[in-house]
Amino acid sequence: MIELFNNLPFEQKVYWGIALFSTVVFIIQSIMTFMGMDAHDGADADFSGHDLQGGEEPFQLFTFRNLISFLLGFSWTGIGFSKIIDNPVWLMILAFLVGVLFVGIFFFILRQMMRLAEDNSFNINHVLNQIAEVYIPIPEQRKGKGKVSISVRGSVHEIDALTDGETRIASGASVRIVKIESESLVLVERL
Repeated sequence: MIELFNNLPFEQKVYWGIALFSTVVFIIQSIMTFMGMDAHDGADADFSGHDLQGGEEPFQLFTFRNLISFLLGFSWTGIGFSKIIDNPVWLMILAFLVGVLFVGIFFFILRQMMRLAEDNSFNINHVLNQIAEVYIPIPEQRKGKGKVSISVRGSVHEIDALTDGETRIASGASVRIVKIESESLVLVERL
């Protein structure tokens, strides 16, 4: 194996060296991504930054992940097309263009992934005037707290609840949330 490597032209040795290095790093990055260990060097890093006018840039061009993407395309193209293209300058130009294409494909994939992100954080203001179901009975005239269960943006939340009504509201009853008392307490009325 070493003898075969030693018999390669200098350009091919460079392509193989870059290919082996970038492939190993790419595999490590991929494993870390699937394990959730790259939060500081993942998609967020490539989609933050500020331009000269203070607005948001769509991505940062010079990141380690982009460098590895470029080197993968560059090196494997140089290796794969070395038998077809004899001129080392043309081969390097093609390898460079494919490396840039790899970075472009990476940007496209990240942009599509960012479109899938959605904000599902709970905001108590979204429950106002919504219908909820009593989970824990609510005592009459604010004499104690019960709980209501409500679906907000596809997830169910339990919220402490009070009522101004004259009678206790039993479990399973439907109520309307009429006022937000605090971040974790609402006022309800029986339907």
